Amino acid sequence: MNARWLIIVVLWVAGAVVTSNAEGWGPAYPLMTCPREDELITDPDTGAELRFLTRGEHKDTNLYFHQRSWLADGSVILFFSGREQGGLMGYVVETGELVSIKASDGTQLRWPTAAKFRNSVFALAGERIVEVAIQLNVREVDGSPRAAVTARERHLCTIKGVDVYLNESCDGRYLAVGGAKLNGSERPGLVLIDVQTGRWERLCDVPGDVAYHGHVQWSMTNPNWLSFAGAPNRLWVVDIRDRRPWCPYKEWKDELVTHEFWWVNDQLGFCGGVNPKPTEDSHVKLLDLRHGTVRIIGAGSWWPDATPAQVAKRNWWHASGSEDGRWIAADNWHGDVALFEGKTGRPRLLTVGHRTYGGGEHPEVGWDRKGEQVIFTSHKRGNVTVCVATIPRAWQEEANRLTVGLEAKAVRD
Repeated sequence: MNARWLIIVVLWVAGAVVTSNAEGWGPAYPLMTCPREDELITDPDTGAELRFLTRGEHKDTNLYFHQRSWLADGSVILFFSGREQGGLMGYVVETGELVSIKASDGTQLRWPTAAKFRNSVFALAGERIVEVAIQLNVREVDGSPRAAVTARERHLCTIKGVDVYLNESCDGRYLAVGGAKLNGSERPGLVLIDVQTGRWERLCDVPGDVAYHGHVQWSMTNPNWLSFAGAPNRLWVVDIRDRRPWCPYKEWKDELVTHEFWWVNDQLGFCGGVNPKPTEDSHVKLLDLRHGTVRIIGAGSWWPDATPAQVAKRNWWHASGSEDGRWIAADNWHGDVALFEGKTGRPRLLTVGHRTYGGGEHPEVGWDRKGEQVIFTSHKRGNVTVCVATIPRAWQEEANRLTVGLEAKAVRD
């Protein structure tokens, strides 16, 4: 028998400030498992391995690209399902089975992310805030592995008005959330939650001349920096030590800046360009906050006579970076997913055709913990399903051997 503990933290939003009930665990309760639906194929255009987690009979989608979809040990992949008894679900990697993840009273969970250092997940469930520890037992049944899953729950804190995904700091100390009217406030703002104690505090208000657009997320490498989206300038950063929001990138009029993400070495990525709609260009760009420079890591394209559909095939809409710094992945309006080498920006087309231009869910590509797989939403199986693509081993080996700049000199010497 193979037994593991998986911990799921569920944010339960209620009315008043409550410090913590973080050490009190409730009784165990079972989580419903479902038979496997997955299919493994090879992309006929690129040769990449594609694993579809569900049949596509329901609207099944991945978590947003800047959220962690894999538990810390990689044993379960989180996604959303529109099926009956769906909501937040997990794909058990060892068995292929699906598990419905709910709070102890059956409340469905929203806005989740997996924790960085332990097998846990943070999410909202109605107006309660809880942490749920899950025990996964895998054993042989009629010659095949089967998972039995139970859970226990503990209370963290209560907040009212959270309207974005929860996000955890890179050191695992805090959760950050945002809301237009947190706990009845008339000003949009951000809140910090101490993961260990459950205590929370208002970090800052959004500046009065800035429209709050959510997308609250921590730096991948700096435990003091987090960002949120605003307007008319999209990118806003807060240092939790001085609590003052600031804009690190002032946009031109009609410049596209969208779908930001944090990457290694205090870099804030985004998709954007300077040619206006309807034939807008959109490169994947990296803003180095410490050195004050912006570079293109994933080039898009623009030409005068292109149609909107043609331009959309050669530009990027969502992007995210692997935690090891080797890769950035990006998707476009046609459902193509490309990789860009972190050191050189050289492109590799990973998989294509997961969306029809003009309709359907966007891929919103995100990463696993090891920089070996990406996850995204796909329409290839008829309806909407979740796909995991594995980066070919030869690409990984080449990326591992890659030396640039003084690295190359050191290797030669």
